[in-house]
Amino acid sequence: MSASPMKLDNPRVWRTYLGGKLLDAFHEKDGDDGHFPEEWIMSVTKARNPGHENEGSDGLSRTENGQTLRALIESDPEKYLCKPTADTGVLVKLLDSAERLGIQVHPNREKAKALFNSDYGKTECWYILGTRTIGGEKPCVYLGFKKGMTKEKWRELFEKQDIPAMLDSLERFEVKEGDTILVEGGVPHAIGAGCFLCEIQEPTDFTIRTERKTPSGFMIDERLCHQGIGFEKMFDVFDYSEMSREEIINKYHVKPKTVLECSGGRIVSRVGYDKTPYFSLEEIEATGEMTLSATDKFYGLYVIGGTGKLVCADGKMNIEKGDQLFVPSGAGDITVIPKQNENLRIMRFFGPDAKK
Repeated sequence: MSASPMKLDNPRVWRTYLGGKLLDAFHEKDGDDGHFPEEWIMSVTKARNPGHENEGSDGLSRTENGQTLRALIESDPEKYLCKPTADTGVLVKLLDSAERLGIQVHPNREKAKALFNSDYGKTECWYILGTRTIGGEKPCVYLGFKKGMTKEKWRELFEKQDIPAMLDSLERFEVKEGDTILVEGGVPHAIGAGCFLCEIQEPTDFTIRTERKTPSGFMIDERLCHQGIGFEKMFDVFDYSEMSREEIINKYHVKPKTVLECSGGRIVSRVGYDKTPYFSLEEIEATGEMTLSATDKFYGLYVIGGTGKLVCADGKMNIEKGDQLFVPSGAGDITVIPKQNENLRIMRFFGPDAKK
């Protein structure tokens, strides 16, 4: 029994850092930077906001009739995911930073199991959709420790709250539209001000924070720092392995690959299973009618440019910039058709590699 693609809402999620203006502009709305800088996509994951649980959306995506995607899938996981459990294994977000995010780390799967009793860690990947200059600083990200860092040194910097020294302990990389950066669990990082990006990740919200105050002055609850595992254990989440700047670039800065080219356009892999078994992100660039062949995998679509139509066995629907869709497994071939004299840009994302 198959199911058709379905549109989802665009839930905004409360975070400690400020941002969201470019996200509003993306949806052609007026808006200011605030504490709702993220939009979650195809989400069956609840946000973890200790002390702020009732502020805004809980992060779960909903269908047009108001049902959560999680409840829909749980009603018949074989129909929607072609497997016995309602676990998509993936979460996607749009994120816009008006200030630098606090220095943080996410657990890998081993640490997630030991510390959070979770089968998933939070390896993630950033695809830069746009940038803006804030305070005269070029958009950048921080990724990985410089050589010589130890658990003892890192804890000492945390206890002193020596933020300049913390930042100086990380490698800094300027970014531009089109860049893609993989962030494995355990690798310390921070997104700089002025980054508008798509983030694809494992489906958890475990974020260990090492700054007790955001750059704009928002005080961080200690539960948001250690996520309930305590200050003793939070330093076990970091990977202190030494890597040179060049090694970080070679391992985590992902180069795009064209995986399909046809008369109607092309598909470019932004991050694939050759880089991580946990998820895959592609960009569809449709200049004309383009068919996405049937797959036994479920996937998500997000229109990041243009307008047009999506045609499947059960009919057709109009699609435009900002639309997000869940495509169940077994949905069959899907054809995307740009409006005349327009191009369609659509992100397509998959969950874990079933072969791993």
